Amino acid sequence: MSIPENTRPLTGPAPRFKAPAGATDCHAHVFLPGFEAQEGGPQIAELATVDNYRQLQQWLGLERVVITQPNAYQTNNAALVEALEQFGPEVARAIAVITPNTPQSELERLHEKGVRGARIMQLPGGAVGIDRMLAVEDVIQDMGWHLMVQFNGRDLSDYYEELQKIKGHYIIDHIGKFIAPVPADDQRVDDILRLIDKGNAWFKICGAYETSLTGGPDYSDVSPIAKRVIQHAPDRIIWGSNWPHVGVNRAQYPSDAEQLDILLDWADSGTQKKILVDNPEFLYGF
Repeated sequence: MSIPENTRPLTGPAPRFKAPAGATDCHAHVFLPGFEAQEGGPQIAELATVDNYRQLQQWLGLERVVITQPNAYQTNNAALVEALEQFGPEVARAIAVITPNTPQSELERLHEKGVRGARIMQLPGGAVGIDRMLAVEDVIQDMGWHLMVQFNGRDLSDYYEELQKIKGHYIIDHIGKFIAPVPADDQRVDDILRLIDKGNAWFKICGAYETSLTGGPDYSDVSPIAKRVIQHAPDRIIWGSNWPHVGVNRAQYPSDAEQLDILLDWADSGTQKKILVDNPEFLYGF
């Protein structure tokens, strides 16, 4: 079945925030022609190609990207590898979906292409959940990769003990993905700070529009959580566009420029550079 071409906006008014040299988008997806959705994943509404993303990069002033395996492709990383080849190693790294049964030879092949982590998705449509997270870490630990973990932050108490058992680096995704947002002084936000203080957890600023009830551009119900974590651990924060925003319908589609501009309010200039340049360089080896 042919997948329609992208109709999402790829340019527009320039962001107010001027991204520093080496700025990295640590969370974007691609959907390429010739690669169909896999069983268990959502259907693909439109393509989101490497060339499409390059236009977005130019619009936002970004230089590097971390491609995240989308739910649609489940455990089939073929499109991810194709995207890495098209972008090239100076521009892109990736987060793949790995199972406890992924052979070492495949891990080595993916590493050579630019994969540096494994996605754990504890939400509907996810291919590998927290029940297999520690087994996946056992598989990837010799590669020097990290885990990227997404879950509903309101359920953090269900996963806290497992997260504490992670030995390597891991990312708490999507601002903790509280569905719906909680106050910044909530016990579960305290728990996120404790996990970060242990020394191996990171926190991604990404997708505020997916959970916010107040909406953009300021996301006043999500921003207090983000600001508290950023202030607490500026050396452990990364940012992602979440392009092409497949989790919402077109009527809810956010402004990509505004997703970058939130950093003007949420972080000072020195921290902005850490979030966009220094921290991604450490995690992904740019």
